[in-house]
Amino acid sequence: MVSSYLLVVIMFSGLVTWIPRIIPFILVKYKSLPAIVERFLKFLPVSIIFALLLSNVVTGKIGNLPEIKWLDVIAVFPTIFVAFRYRNLVGTVLFGVALIALLRVIF
Repeated sequence: MVSSYLLVVIMFSGLVTWIPRIIPFILVKYKSLPAIVERFLKFLPVSIIFALLLSNVVTGKIGNLPEIKWLDVIAVFPTIFVAFRYRNLVGTVLFGVALIALLRVIF
């Protein structure tokens, strides 16, 4: 049985890790970035985003061929659709996290 103290600690730990990840999205949504930051972000090529995505769906070990994480690959396509359809970064992230959690529960 889980004690109430442990449950409170888990809840606050989750809150502490969630806050610094979500606040930048909220701040950017309601206030624009400085011009120099916007100019810098325009130079980030799509290849960097692709490299980050690829590193998430493929794992590699020295001496072995790369392994594909199929659940993550399956989750990528609906998440990309949501991103382009709704143009909402927070919603896209929440959708992607919920989708991969659901897929992991099912499979």
